[in-house]
Amino acid sequence: MRLFVAFDLPAEVRQALGELIAQLCPLCPKARWVRSQSMHLTLKFLGHVDDQAEAQLAAIRSALAAVHSPAPVEMQFRGVGFFPDARRPRVVWCGIDCSPNLVPLAKDIDLALKPLGFPPEDRPFVPHLTLARLDAGRGAAQLVRAAEQLTERSFGSARESEFHLFQSILRPSGAEYRKLQSYGFVKGAA
Repeated sequence: MRLFVAFDLPAEVRQALGELIAQLCPLCPKARWVRSQSMHLTLKFLGHVDDQAEAQLAAIRSALAAVHSPAPVEMQFRGVGFFPDARRPRVVWCGIDCSPNLVPLAKDIDLALKPLGFPPEDRPFVPHLTLARLDAGRGAAQLVRAAEQLTERSFGSARESEFHLFQSILRPSGAEYRKLQSYGFVKGAA
């Protein structure tokens, strides 16, 4: 099974981003647009884990349960941009302004899973939501122009005090995500 650790998104944020995608999709229909109902903020991608290895799954669950932060993570979803940049767009994203504890939380999850054989990320954690993937930026000129008007647009906010272990199930219609377990990470919270 393929696993990852992520925050879920509030319904209002999903709706706002779904409306944005409906607005942008006609400008670049060849892009692979993300379904709003499957959006999440990935904190750590684990990849394939043997679904017969109950001990490994138990160790992952135990490691994640030990991760804590002093406060909930506050996030504002704002703006649209591109990776690697607007001249060579490959990924369309929604930016996230977050409280200072998000990056250390992602790092702590990374470090908690390292002893279990999951290599730490070699790139800095950049909080964002992927909206679409483009093949070599083809047909993206209109999309890039439209995004210039969206750099400050707000798509809502979230205050998260738990993250989740998800299973990704690959289907011909796209990936489906199943929440396996939730972890309250705020110290002292019940």
